[in-house]
Amino acid sequence: MSIIRVKLAKRDRESHMTPPSMPSRPDPAPLDKLVEIMATLRSTNGCPWDREQTHESLKPYLLEECYEVLEALDAQEPVSLKEELGDLLLQILFHAQIASEQGQFDFAEVCDTLARKLIHRHPHVFKVDSAKTRIQSASDVIQQWDRLKRQEQTTNGTTVSPEGDS
Repeated sequence: MSIIRVKLAKRDRESHMTPPSMPSRPDPAPLDKLVEIMATLRSTNGCPWDREQTHESLKPYLLEECYEVLEALDAQEPVSLKEELGDLLLQILFHAQIASEQGQFDFAEVCDTLARKLIHRHPHVFKVDSAKTRIQSASDVIQQWDRLKRQEQTTNGTTVSPEGDS
């Protein structure tokens, strides 16, 4: 009797190794899949409506999705919140795809910019220095966040309204 070796896809191996009490993990690269879907929708073989959209034409949808996320939060409905967050993410993907087509930036750069910003604005978490000992409360974090944001605005030459806290 000979043994036949079968090469299993990583996903197949993981599904057999996952204990019954654990749900199977979603696709390891869901954002990559979404970026690819959006590029396909905007391609010459994609959807005519999606191809016609611009940053300007999408503004009302972006705002609408933000309000729908807020409504789902107010209603404390996790299933609705999950769906509305997905719809909001669609708007972000849409704008990033349009910018990519215009040679400005792509979704990966959006993610990288956000990652860098989060790390920079949380030195008490990501850097080993005196900032770690100075942060004692949430209000200390807010003061530090505001100080770092002002420094960024001075460095970048940007102006953000006082209400903005991004």
